[in-house]
Amino acid sequence: MKEQIISEIIRNMLPYLDNAQLKQLQETLQYCFWNMEVRAIDTRERPEEKLTNAELLKLFIAAKRVEGCSEKTVRYYRITIEKVIQTLNCPVVHIQTEDLRKYLSEYQQKSQCSKSNIDNIRRILSSFFSWLEDENYVLKSPVRRIHKIRTAKTVKETYSDEALEILRDQCSCLRDLAMIDLLASTGMRVGELVKLNIEDIDFENRECVVFGKGNKERPVYFDARTKIHLKNYLESRKDGNKALFVSLQKPYNRLEISGVEIRLRNLGKKIRD
Repeated sequence: MKEQIISEIIRNMLPYLDNAQLKQLQETLQYCFWNMEVRAIDTRERPEEKLTNAELLKLFIAAKRVEGCSEKTVRYYRITIEKVIQTLNCPVVHIQTEDLRKYLSEYQQKSQCSKSNIDNIRRILSSFFSWLEDENYVLKSPVRRIHKIRTAKTVKETYSDEALEILRDQCSCLRDLAMIDLLASTGMRVGELVKLNIEDIDFENRECVVFGKGNKERPVYFDARTKIHLKNYLESRKDGNKALFVSLQKPYNRLEISGVEIRLRNLGKKIRD
């Protein structure tokens, strides 16, 4: 109770004092409250309006949208933070480092998830509480003392030139051939590939602008073979979809990341068989 009161006083004084003054105030309060018993005897509402956990989370999510985070990322942030808030069941401005350490430990034991997943949760919490700190809702983020969780890095297998040629030979349609060539010649991510529209392709200069994480733009360049296969694929299409790569069957929707990955995985199996 005493620590909560001290934290609340410090938080309310954030706009008026510098760091040295805040530190002195905190030490003074801790000295004055030492050897004192503090009990809650007044349950009346505070005169000033305080933001609820839901309101703080809503403001944070709005800030992430302004920063350019995708809706998928924003949803992941919201769901993750909501689980923590529901489990700890206390105002977020009163959450301590020990609370979060205990939550992460128990979550890992209960769900049996990987260290990588736990570190993702830690990163999201760090982003949330750092934002609360920047916006003067908390004095100091409780995640600062929770260090990055070490995870084993897996090296992704790459295809040799010979394997790529075999992969091309396995393609039964112009779309897959163009897709493989574009990925191989530019090095773009699958997530960037599926966002491309036909109008994004500059055939004359053999380049296109892709949108990566955070909607950051960057130009990529493709080779002559990719240009030929892309043109052949686009000339064979009968749909009106603006997307560069679409499904093979009606209604010819834009390909999603999962669709591309499944297709490439199936073609890769043919190489190993």
